[in-house]
Amino acid sequence: MRKSLPEFKYMTFDVVGTLIDFEGGLKKCLDGIAAEAGVAIDGEKALSLYRAARYSKDADLFPDDLVRVYLEIAPKLGLPADRRYGERLRDSARHWKAFADSAGALARLAKDYRLVAMTNARRWAFDFFAKELGNPFYVAFTADDTGTEKPDPVFFEKVFDFIASEGNSKDDVLHVAQSQYHDIGISRKLGLTNCWIERRHAQKGYGGTIEPAEFTKPDYHFTSMAGLADAVAAARS
Repeated sequence: MRKSLPEFKYMTFDVVGTLIDFEGGLKKCLDGIAAEAGVAIDGEKALSLYRAARYSKDADLFPDDLVRVYLEIAPKLGLPADRRYGERLRDSARHWKAFADSAGALARLAKDYRLVAMTNARRWAFDFFAKELGNPFYVAFTADDTGTEKPDPVFFEKVFDFIASEGNSKDDVLHVAQSQYHDIGISRKLGLTNCWIERRHAQKGYGGTIEPAEFTKPDYHFTSMAGLADAVAAARS
């Protein structure tokens, strides 16, 4: 039987894709490069190529890996295979926008929970994301801090250790994320209560996120962060 929303002390969050619109950020940057090159690209095709390139054995930490990814996908999109454009794609992370509901929902949730960021992004990029979101986090764990990326259980164990240091346990945590592959499946295996934010509910496919081997039915399911914040408010009223 799942715990009710008011029973949790912490909410842990995936950041890129759940709170920050990385797909929009990637497409905007690639569209700009394409316009300068005098070509047009299909955004969903670009995301599909990105997904395939990103999850290779040669992948570096995110978003530094976008330089390599760009050089791999550029010829397939008719874009110039020039490293400076790959660096431009990487650096565009500094300007990626939050989903319209993210900052407001986090501000509401921070009144009742300790908000913990869990991101596969490097610390330099997370600092920009956190600022974009209004700096709502109690603590943050990045790929630089954990030495690994989700869905590696080691990433989660680092967070569990921190929570234990405060006298609490993973039973006090609701894990919130959009990625079935990186977060929802592994959080279930590790015994966490989870909440799926289905950002692509109105679109087909998995976009820029790798498709999971199998779908995991979440404990809680919303199509927006606002939906989660509203549910918390209703449960606490």
